[in-house]
Amino acid sequence: MAALWMARCGIKTLVVDKRDVKVRAGHADGIQCRTLEILESFDLVDRIWKESCHMAENPGNDGLIHRSSRMSNTIPGLSRFPCGVLLAQHRIEDIFLEEIHKCSTVEIRRNVEPTSIHMDNKKIHNHNAHAVTVELQRTAMGQSKPVMSNGNTASNWQSGESQHAHMDQSQTSNEKVRARYVIGCDGAHSWTRAQLGFCMEGEQTEYLSTMVISNDGRFDRSSITPETILQAAQKIMKPYKLEYKHRDWWTVYQIGQRVGNQFTAEDRIFLAGDAIHTHSPKAGQGMNVSIQDTYNLGWKLAMVVKGLAKPSILKTYETERRGIAKELIAFDQEYSRLWSSRPKKDTEDQDGLSMVEFERAFVKQQLFSSGFGVHYSPSILMAKSSDDTIEMNGSRTGAADHSNGDVVTSNQNLATRTILGQRFPSFKVINHSDARSWHLATWLPSDGLFHILLFAGDVSQSVQMNRVRIFAAEIAARSHMLPLQRRQRPRKSPRPRHFEEQAAVARLLTIHSAPRQAIEMHDFPSLLFPYDEELGYDYNCIFVDGESYYEGHGRAYEGYGINPKKGCVVLVRPDQHVAWIGELEDVQGLERYFKRILVEP
Repeated sequence: MAALWMARCGIKTLVVDKRDVKVRAGHADGIQCRTLEILESFDLVDRIWKESCHMAENPGNDGLIHRSSRMSNTIPGLSRFPCGVLLAQHRIEDIFLEEIHKCSTVEIRRNVEPTSIHMDNKKIHNHNAHAVTVELQRTAMGQSKPVMSNGNTASNWQSGESQHAHMDQSQTSNEKVRARYVIGCDGAHSWTRAQLGFCMEGEQTEYLSTMVISNDGRFDRSSITPETILQAAQKIMKPYKLEYKHRDWWTVYQIGQRVGNQFTAEDRIFLAGDAIHTHSPKAGQGMNVSIQDTYNLGWKLAMVVKGLAKPSILKTYETERRGIAKELIAFDQEYSRLWSSRPKKDTEDQDGLSMVEFERAFVKQQLFSSGFGVHYSPSILMAKSSDDTIEMNGSRTGAADHSNGDVVTSNQNLATRTILGQRFPSFKVINHSDARSWHLATWLPSDGLFHILLFAGDVSQSVQMNRVRIFAAEIAARSHMLPLQRRQRPRKSPRPRHFEEQAAVARLLTIHSAPRQAIEMHDFPSLLFPYDEELGYDYNCIFVDGESYYEGHGRAYEGYGINPKKGCVVLVRPDQHVAWIGELEDVQGLERYFKRILVEP
């Protein structure tokens, strides 16, 4: 995900992987609903959705197997993707690599590992300087496959190289790379974390897990073999029989529920994924939470590298993701207890776990387990409501104080179901030009841009249209401070956005609630319906919350909790989290938000 962000934003990037082979099976196969939304924003979800197994239902003692209950795997209506899916990790990686390969700014080298990492203390505060030096060496072929503690090699590595990964055999065995930033996504036994002297805080449990088998005793990992696992599974499945002729993959996973004591070093070297949080595999959170780590970080790094944003925004990575990591561990501790508990034999069994308790806990945790429990606290990138304001340094200030020009306030009451700090939900709207129905989030791609969403209200009323015109004029007058992308690229465009409009920081979309037939596109100010001499008018920038010919009414204003007459303005970050909400007249509030984070032109 980090490399994909850099590819989309045109940032020169080197990816090194000590393995000389790619994953063939196992590891992380579960993709939650929120992760599917993120992948859709990169145009990656179509193949994953078609190829994957869909997890639509969870089946819930007389010694026989029978279905005791049924329940939805996720909360119905929460996402445009109704359920999570399962797809082998090597296919997920291939899809990522194919997209990254379209960009010449990202190089991937396998069979290479770092041997040292060093920061130049004289340069760390100059974010234009390459203050980090990493020494690399080529590893011996075939020595990078993981080995179990009993000497067995886990059978989940595939010989051969992805056609999209770059192995430059002409490179010398050792070299030094100077970088402005480094991201360590190197797993639970992170080399990067060790070099920084950081540690993991938490505990190692006595549970060993294989996703199918859950044991409550103590085991020596070195004594466990595939035959041991099969025998345990056969015991669980009695009186039914279980045999196999081919084994794709096996592993033994000892549950360690820990969080890193630090996520960054001087905002130059960052840790992500299992390098900063480890947990059980039971709820399928590993890959999903890790993807959201770098989904949070990637666009921030890109804006700083391009000279658009101040380096201070990088501090929000740890403050935002640490809270999520702690919530993940608390969730996982409860989940692991449930999965590792002995089933209740009867009503008088005080030590066992009843299916009713298990199902109740599963439903309670569905919001978090599906990826939608993320809620970022106030910071310089997240303005909260007027009774919880944020100053330039990101600290809480309590009651609003408008005498300070740097204070940013947000009005949650204008969009009561669009929660500040959470992911922007999606509802169906209609393209004003051609009446085609779209999920609004489809037009919020992950390309490094903020999205200013003008919910224009009922513009068939002259008073409301006048408010819209004043808003557009005020935004246009601040073009030096807030450069807008002038043209929305068609979806599936062969040319990534980073090849043009490098200075743009935001895209402006309009969603109104007036009868579509009562308004023409040219009734809107030119800023909202821009014209390009090469490409003509942008017909994908104005949408209607109205009745579709074929798909009914999306009721977007109702879904967002916005007054359909008066509307409001919603600012969405490049990672699709709601950052600010204000009146059409509060352009100064929008300006203050960007003034805190953007480099002065």
